[in-house]
Amino acid sequence: MSAEEEKDDVTPGDAPEAKKPAAKKARAKKAAKAAAKVDAKADAKADEGKAAEAKKPAAKKAGKKPAAKKEPVAGEAKKERSKAAAKAPRRRVVRAHARYVRTSARKARMVCGHLRGKSVQEARAILAFTPREVARDWSKLLESAVANAESNHELLEEDLVVREAYADEGPTIKRFRPRAMGRATPIRKRTSHLTIALTTETAQRTTKRNG
Repeated sequence: MSAEEEKDDVTPGDAPEAKKPAAKKARAKKAAKAAAKVDAKADAKADEGKAAEAKKPAAKKAGKKPAAKKEPVAGEAKKERSKAAAKAPRRRVVRAHARYVRTSARKARMVCGHLRGKSVQEARAILAFTPREVARDWSKLLESAVANAESNHELLEEDLVVREAYADEGPTIKRFRPRAMGRATPIRKRTSHLTIALTTETAQRTTKRNG
């Protein structure tokens, strides 16, 4: 057969069938390249994550303190204390004052020291058997404080305890007395301010526990 007859024997459908395997190979190569790129990116991200995790322990060893363990500021601590104090139940304290009592503060303090921490009944008994003139003034002041607690704050006498009892110095009255040879000697007549504070028995116990 001649070359022209061989060309005529080839059917037109044979040429596309020969080209099909080459096209499939090209597509497979492109898909493989794309998959390789995706795998490379995933490996790079994994390597970056491992490097970041490896750096964290090094930063801790360098002496960096976590933010959660920071000490509170002085202002914040004061605010927390004030909030806790506001939440705590308020103590009812009833006071009575006697001003310009004609006795010295020193003599008044010798009696009031026995009254602190005692109940009203015990304080009355102590004042009744105290051989000092100022005990009468303290007794009057105690009865005034009890009356204030009962009428103004609706508290019972049996629950009251002497929380505070103290005496402050008042103004001194100055007088003079004639003496021999035309002289004059000063006389100082002292005064004092007395104060008694009563509270309930439960509040007194809580203050003792808290110190």
